[in-house]
Amino acid sequence: MLDKSKIDRINELARKKKIEGLTEAEKKEQQELRQEYLQNIRQSFKNQLKSMTVIDPEGKDVTPQKVRDLQERSRKH
Repeated sequence: MLDKSKIDRINELARKKKIEGLTEAEKKEQQELRQEYLQNIRQSFKNQLKSMTVIDPEGKDVTPQKVRDLQERSRKH
């Protein structure tokens, strides 16, 4: 998870961009922080999928094959 100071900095840069614009260095920093944030979100989502099981109303496991494959790969590592 991203620490609070990085999230605060993302928000600070977003506000500054709306009000007065960003320098080239700030634009680069903003892009790097956003990429780190997105990478963190994607990893978190994958971790949720790894523990997911889908059960239909009849009680059968109908977890999609793509999710099962992801779960299987994570067990092998």
